[in-house]
Amino acid sequence: MKIIGTGSALPKKVVTNDMLAEFLDTSDEWIVTRTGIKSRHVITDEHLEDLGAEAVLKALEMSGLQPSDIDFFVCSNVISEYVTPGLSCVIAEKVGLTCPMIDINCACPGFVYALDIVETYYQAGKIKTALIVCAEEPTRMASWQDRGTCILFGDGAGAAVLTAGDNMKGTLLHTEPDVYKIWQLQTLVETPFITKQEQNIPMQLKGREVFRFAVNSGTTQISQLLQDLGIALDEVSWILVHQANQRIIDSIVEYLGVPASKFPVNIADHGNTSSASCPILLDECNRKGMFKPGDIVVFSAFGAGLLSATSVMEW
Repeated sequence: MKIIGTGSALPKKVVTNDMLAEFLDTSDEWIVTRTGIKSRHVITDEHLEDLGAEAVLKALEMSGLQPSDIDFFVCSNVISEYVTPGLSCVIAEKVGLTCPMIDINCACPGFVYALDIVETYYQAGKIKTALIVCAEEPTRMASWQDRGTCILFGDGAGAAVLTAGDNMKGTLLHTEPDVYKIWQLQTLVETPFITKQEQNIPMQLKGREVFRFAVNSGTTQISQLLQDLGIALDEVSWILVHQANQRIIDSIVEYLGVPASKFPVNIADHGNTSSASCPILLDECNRKGMFKPGDIVVFSAFGAGLLSATSVMEW
């Protein structure tokens, strides 16, 4: 398949590091040095499904397609106010989609997993067009008393429309199951029969271990997939890495030995938007006209699970 439309949407509230320093034991210098993040967009009175719908409509407008033209809809989301129905149905009702749809929770690599899913359906001859949206509000997962986690996250949504083509060159998915590196627990509705102890625990993050996993998975999988596809690293035009931490991105750049100019970034004013990270970055680059026909574009993402994923496509 090939991408013919992209869209993104961000909350209007911009929270700077100095604003966080008003109630956290932190500073702009402390945050920037460790993460590269200067500010992030945070949901206030918006609803996540509205941001998702906005991103979808922008992507559809760019593609020239109508909701009725879409054969398959994939929504990537970790957490929202809806337990059921899936966020895909909530967004679909807002934009007029009536095609088959599924929801996935693959954490930060969700966009690449979604690309793999729609390409598989296309190769099976079941669809000709697809729509992906990644809508995330990780600022609702972290404790805002924990300076080690809440400073990292921002909210937003990104979308992409795909249609027939042989532009998808390959995808590599990887899992190293390890629940307690990035995790959160929430209690469910009580029943008269529950005897086990349950807790509400905001997101917990083991930074050093996650850093090592992210750098290792990013470098080894990009190299392995390109080798499998017979594409040299210097033939790659752009590498869009999940915007989790600028230090992670810098380490991947260093290990791969690729010019940093091939790694577009927006983490400084977006923070980590989970699975929305890659499609938001994709849309911003696309609307700047950065991608040219024939460009080789690599997506690489990693997150809770621990999951990671890499995809290569020709623009």
